[in-house]
Amino acid sequence: MTNVGVIGYGVQIRRLLTILQEQDPACKITAIADVRYVEIQQNLLLEGVDISGIRFYSSADDMLASGGLDGVCVGTRCSQHTPMAIKVLAAGIPLYLEKPVATTMDDLVKLRDAYRKSNSQVIVSFPLRVTSHVRLVKEIIDSGKIGTVEHIQAVNNVPYGSIYFHGWYRDEMETGGLFLQKATHDFDYINYVLGSTPVLVSAMTSNRIFKGDKPAGLKCADCTEQETCPESPQNLSLAGENRFGDYCGFAVDTGNEDSGSALLQYESGMHASYSQNFFVRKKAAQRGARFMGYKGTVEFDWYTDEVKVYMHHTPRVETYSIDSAAIAGGHGGGDYALMRNFAAIMQGKTDVSVAPLEAGLSSVLVCLKAKQSAETSTFQAIQWPREEG
Repeated sequence: MTNVGVIGYGVQIRRLLTILQEQDPACKITAIADVRYVEIQQNLLLEGVDISGIRFYSSADDMLASGGLDGVCVGTRCSQHTPMAIKVLAAGIPLYLEKPVATTMDDLVKLRDAYRKSNSQVIVSFPLRVTSHVRLVKEIIDSGKIGTVEHIQAVNNVPYGSIYFHGWYRDEMETGGLFLQKATHDFDYINYVLGSTPVLVSAMTSNRIFKGDKPAGLKCADCTEQETCPESPQNLSLAGENRFGDYCGFAVDTGNEDSGSALLQYESGMHASYSQNFFVRKKAAQRGARFMGYKGTVEFDWYTDEVKVYMHHTPRVETYSIDSAAIAGGHGGGDYALMRNFAAIMQGKTDVSVAPLEAGLSSVLVCLKAKQSAETSTFQAIQWPREEG
């Protein structure tokens, strides 16, 4: 049996643990550390889950001190990812870490330094890099078919963006802004495809929709405008949209930008443009990129499940269809790939992470520099703070 511990038993990590156990029933949740552990126990019992083999703790320190774990998943809120990861790294056991791996530069440096001293294998929650879409694009580019990549245009138009304005994600002290929440994935898959990281960033954000003068802390249930507000639970339901929180998205305490863009320059001089948006809906959804070389262009979109190659010097377009119905799990099958890799690492079958912490650190560094660029209207060199000594 593979004994798995959990720090922060949230919705996302619970979904991933279900995937882990579907793939390998030998992986058992034997310890949960969460300040809500009593509530979690009660909910699991109500669901008919046998919790006799699970130890519950109010703190991660107590859980790790008890020993007997083959791996730990960290699924806390974002601001706690770094401190909890550092505890697991010190214990020297395999770690599955939710993104973003840090939300501040101080935490990022602390995490990097803790990792340097640890022998833990780490998998970061970067499922996009291991989807069929991205792997095919990388295969085409690595073959030389389109030539050297000389320009990239990437986009993420999020149709479920209200999650960042109606629930706890609206707290910018937790999220660190939406480059860290969403672009961290996109910057990572771009870097993965290129096998390179950027050296300079210029970015800009806007907040044009989810803002307003409603009272702080206002909940939709207490608002008198439910009939007319397009973001009210009843109107979202009528429009076939999901509701992701109880709070008003037009209140003075609504945090986060609702769109953002970044220009990334790589060492070769090539640059990539990236743009994300959080108020589009339905068929306006789009997530993917165009990689352009002199000989051709390859593009993909997770929403259309297509990869296309446009040859520049012959009248030929190649289209590859991804059969999503045959792919299990969320994020285009990426979650299954990550959980399969985590199980193999915990069981000693491999020591290679398909989404290593180095990638998580690099992506957060770019996101933090993009955020700084947007706040100061300046170009930012993507460099680590100078080390002392």
